[in-house]
Amino acid sequence: MSELKLHPKAAAALQQWHTMIATGDLGALPSLLDPNAVFRSPMAHTPYPGAPVVSMILNTVSQVFQDFAYHRELASADGLDVVLEFSATVGGKQLKGIDMIRFNEQGKIVEFEVMVRPMSGLQALGEEMGRRLGAYLASSTPQR
Repeated sequence: MSELKLHPKAAAALQQWHTMIATGDLGALPSLLDPNAVFRSPMAHTPYPGAPVVSMILNTVSQVFQDFAYHRELASADGLDVVLEFSATVGGKQLKGIDMIRFNEQGKIVEFEVMVRPMSGLQALGEEMGRRLGAYLASSTPQR
């Protein structure tokens, strides 16, 4: 990964993402998601498929995180992947993590993967997300 040199459409989409996070208004998120977008959770082995599910997860986590801030950004050589380092608090537990976002050449998010540490922060996040979205996600995920 190198200094941020994103594909122009990915760069525009990332700027829109940052604006939504800064304002706390994710209303435009569906327009940034590819219909077949996938969310990869730090708590689940199986990815969550489909733009509506990805949108629901990201909207919910944006409400769960307190004192959320991005710190560093790195981009892949092809300019379609970005890694965003963040910190936040959940249920009094501080955590650090990364958002790994893959865009297509149209600037739509096709994959959003999150990794979180330490374990105590991940557990607090998992508990709160489960409380808010457990039933929704269970009904939205294909069973294997």
